[in-house]
Amino acid sequence: QERLVESGGGLAHTGDSLRLSCVLDDGPAFSLSAMAWFRQAPGKEREFVAGISRSGVTTWYSNPVKGRFAISKDSAKNTLDLQMNNLKPEDTAVYYCAADPKRQTPSYDESDYDSWGQGTQVTVSS
Repeated sequence: QERLVESGGGLAHTGDSLRLSCVLDDGPAFSLSAMAWFRQAPGKEREFVAGISRSGVTTWYSNPVKGRFAISKDSAKNTLDLQMNNLKPEDTAVYYCAADPKRQTPSYDESDYDSWGQGTQVTVSS
């Protein structure tokens, strides 16, 4: 089981950008896993935000973030990033990275993921 550590969250204003990073602290390399970012807003269930294939070639996005967020993976460095542009107050949530070594493409279902980071808070004010 991989151990993941997120960073890069913080306070932003509407229209700002933030970049989240997830690094592998222990476990199978990122090159062996489909990976994703999820988020959980207060009082809501955790939801899929963006995912990237094991190869790092193909990406997926939820409709609320499509065109604003970009996921990328550097398997050589075992890092997963989420570039978030044009942030909105509704992007406020705790963001988690997740890894699934069983699949080549990321699942939208959080229960399919084996490893999670501790989460990083993103707060966007208007």
